[in-house]
Amino acid sequence: MIPTNTAYETNIRLPLLFIVFGVVAFVAAQAILLAAGPAVVSGVFRLPNIWAAAHLAVLGFALMIAMGAMYQLVPVAFLTPIWSEQLGFVQFFITAAGIIAFSVSLAFYAHVALFPGILLVLGIVLFLFQMGMTLRKQAKKNIMTLFVGSALAFLLLTILFGLTLALHFWSGSDATDHLFILKTHILLGVCGWFSLLIMGFSYKMVPMFSLAHGFSMKLARYVYAVYVTGLIVTFISFFQNGRGLFAAGAGLLLAGFALFAYHIWSILQKRVKKKLDRPFQFALLAIGIGLTLHAAAFLLSLSGSDHGMATVIYAYVLGWIMFSIIGYLYKIVPFLWWTHRYSKKIGQENVPTLKQMINEKWTIVQCLLFTVSLAGVVIALTVSSLPLFYAAQCAMTSFSLFFAGTIISVLWK
Repeated sequence: MIPTNTAYETNIRLPLLFIVFGVVAFVAAQAILLAAGPAVVSGVFRLPNIWAAAHLAVLGFALMIAMGAMYQLVPVAFLTPIWSEQLGFVQFFITAAGIIAFSVSLAFYAHVALFPGILLVLGIVLFLFQMGMTLRKQAKKNIMTLFVGSALAFLLLTILFGLTLALHFWSGSDATDHLFILKTHILLGVCGWFSLLIMGFSYKMVPMFSLAHGFSMKLARYVYAVYVTGLIVTFISFFQNGRGLFAAGAGLLLAGFALFAYHIWSILQKRVKKKLDRPFQFALLAIGIGLTLHAAAFLLSLSGSDHGMATVIYAYVLGWIMFSIIGYLYKIVPFLWWTHRYSKKIGQENVPTLKQMINEKWTIVQCLLFTVSLAGVVIALTVSSLPLFYAAQCAMTSFSLFFAGTIISVLWK
């Protein structure tokens, strides 16, 4: 379970606002991708509607849910209350408005995306300020502080490069610089922000959900050092346009992620809870998917296949980042709502059990649908099959609807 302490608890409405917005944005992103099937299958990714779908998925879903989760988990993990809950609500509405306006502008008015982009950046900067002030009050820093703090720094760099891209659209700057900034924007956002953040909180969530005790955290230092070195080397390869250096960076990222996967496996060997909950097992499966895709990215870095790399990035965002978030949300949302609604009523009236807050068998079906859909989309992109893409993306869109309905239905119990 997620431990709670009244001294550190966050107003539950704050993280839930982010989560509800996120699951709705996920549905919208998958529907837009379904409509853009011919362009996606042909490998033409740099189109307005695909940009809009990508940013709804990455910003609207993954980023917003990561923010909401941090408002809940940072006080628990670092034993310090959120600096200002009022600022958190202000930040939510600014960020949500920025994401909606930015996505719409990318779809229809890409040349003016700079202006809603500034609003979005303001929302993210407010979040970074909030988290910086919160982590500053942590009494004793640890390895999780390093992972999360570095992830936040990479988020800042990601939005700065993203704002530069929007400026390029507005001003029509040199295409070579644009490609360098685009690659860096993707690298820092996907691997620097999301991956480091999920790794950091996995060191809290995995022992918590598996009841693991007596494990060593020394290996986490090497995970961090190797993975961040891989990020730096890969960035330098973009700057120098060197394939050998790019392969070296991809190899270091693979090595760092492999160390992380091994470390999580070793932590699970110390668990007391022998039978892990199904949603948590899917979050662990996401680690295996992430490791496989890092290996694929390394092999593609040796051959220089741009289309193959784009497919791997797509699969990485969904299979590692989003699948991790989905698996953990199935655990976190029911617990948060149960604690809010029923924890103080125990012994006074009949209350539902935590397991009754969500149908675990239904979550298994949903996660299997997600896995099959993701595999189908990746195969469709690899072999350029439009019928297969439509079938797989229809299934993914259906999953997004089922998933959103499941998460939101918890709030009615």
